[in-house]
Amino acid sequence: MKSNKKKKNKKSPLRKLNDWLHLWLGLISGIVVFIVSITGCFYAFQQEIKDYLEPWRFVEVQDEEFVPPSQLLDTAKVYMPNQKPTGLTYSDKEGAAAVGFSSFENGKRSFTAVFMNPYTGEFLRKQQMLGNGEFDFFRFIIDGHRALWLPYDIGRPIVGVCTLIFVLLLISGLVMWWPKNFKKANFNKSFKIKWKAKFKRVNYDLHNVLGFYSLTLAFVLAATGLVWSFHWFEDGLYYITSGGESKPEHHHPHSDISQKGLVENDTISPLDRAWYKTLAQEPEVQGMYMTPILEDEDDAIEIVAYQDHGSFYNKNEHYFDRYTLEELRMKGDRYAEADFADQLSSLNYDIHIGAVFGFPGKLLAFFISLICASLPVTGFLVWWNKGRKLKP
Repeated sequence: MKSNKKKKNKKSPLRKLNDWLHLWLGLISGIVVFIVSITGCFYAFQQEIKDYLEPWRFVEVQDEEFVPPSQLLDTAKVYMPNQKPTGLTYSDKEGAAAVGFSSFENGKRSFTAVFMNPYTGEFLRKQQMLGNGEFDFFRFIIDGHRALWLPYDIGRPIVGVCTLIFVLLLISGLVMWWPKNFKKANFNKSFKIKWKAKFKRVNYDLHNVLGFYSLTLAFVLAATGLVWSFHWFEDGLYYITSGGESKPEHHHPHSDISQKGLVENDTISPLDRAWYKTLAQEPEVQGMYMTPILEDEDDAIEIVAYQDHGSFYNKNEHYFDRYTLEELRMKGDRYAEADFADQLSSLNYDIHIGAVFGFPGKLLAFFISLICASLPVTGFLVWWNKGRKLKP
């Protein structure tokens, strides 16, 4: 009877290989998975935390129209003399407008934002987020999340490879979790945590059971992260979701430089005109982003209009000839009209942080990231105690 029982419980060579890979790949990637996951917990609520800690991001709602971009730029330049603005953002009716100034000096990036009241153009706050030894908590978090606080050309590939390993661990973990049969004893072992058992058993259940429950969403978080880690993954995902099309390179339409003389004596800036035209099309827009200074003569004015506050995927991209102010359309420039593959590409960031489902989605992303951070810890403890028999 004993020999039959041993024979019955003997693992196949493939199962042994699966278990071996799960162990060693987990040990190799564990510290990276922990860092990426725990920083992801914080980053999911970046906007909410900043809104709470930085009251200058909000203004009192007024029964007035927003001032045009040129007025905000003039105010911002007073506080950032001899600096070139690199971005201008309008929020919703309750949010401050901001002009960003980004630059590279001695190989290091500097970034400062000037916040203003969008109804009056009044200066609210100047905030340097990068440069001159300034510490920004969420920049610290994102640097750890993306590159382990290493130089990006070193850290990002490491994060990418370990994220790919994590996907393999999810698959091999599912194989290990799968019950031999669905009798009650096996069912309880696979789906329930035995909280009253000894620590080793509770730890094993935390790894085994929570790993199973979080598997699908953990895979989604990992896959959306891999889009930024590897071009081949991003291109492959687009190829599959588009039905065999190659991902087009990102490019903008161009202005007709032969019409350059049309705006030489215009008292209203082309950016203001483009902004007014965008507002006329989208009076209920929940935010806008634009690049205030165009580098090349044939660059078009680009204004991104966000349809929902707190997320970025549902956006309409408006391009205008800087000389004629003719609107220039591109394939996929309206989220609602884009193909599925282009929509999925736009959704990637908001899926990754859970914002696609609003605050409940972010809360869910937080807990899934927390579970992902726990898996290397509980897995290591399972391995550390593997020589000791688990007691029921």
